[in-house]
Amino acid sequence: MVLAFNKPYGVISQFTTDGSPNRTLAEFGFPASVYPIGRLDADSEGLLLLSDEPGLNEKLLHPRHAHERTYWVQVERIPSADALRKLSRGLVVQGRKTLPCFAAIPDPQPIVPPRDPPIRFRKSVPDCWLTLTLNEGRNRQVRRMTAAIGHPTLRLIRMQIGAFFLGNLEPGKWRPLDTAEKKLLFA
Repeated sequence: MVLAFNKPYGVISQFTTDGSPNRTLAEFGFPASVYPIGRLDADSEGLLLLSDEPGLNEKLLHPRHAHERTYWVQVERIPSADALRKLSRGLVVQGRKTLPCFAAIPDPQPIVPPRDPPIRFRKSVPDCWLTLTLNEGRNRQVRRMTAAIGHPTLRLIRMQIGAFFLGNLEPGKWRPLDTAEKKLLFA
């Protein structure tokens, strides 16, 4: 069984508390046998997979399999073409160069529901959404990458793993994937 969950802001990717004020996965009524595949930080949102299938974690997340993960990233200010090229080519983050990735400003910009609590808003500083598609998933990598080009992340939503797109699943809701959708994870 593989479940798609739209993880809300302020929820950690584990079933037990870590001592922080963040909520846990235990609040969402998952079947007892599932565990999260990978992680999303408490301040990140979007597609989190859960499964009871042994080995799925390694198949989806190990770098040698190079499964793509796509994020919508709201950043401060509008990145230049040069800044997007730097993201795409890879940059040094914490002493290691990131792998090349896809980075673009989508047009039109995505329409997403407001977050609770809302992101910080500054009247004099514009923001925009980026689409980033990565083959690796280091700790807080997207946030560190956008900060390295001078555009701090305001909001981060994972929208896709492989060819499986989160779609209109509401934050805090989950559903099982059918056989065709599970195949999309590896496409």
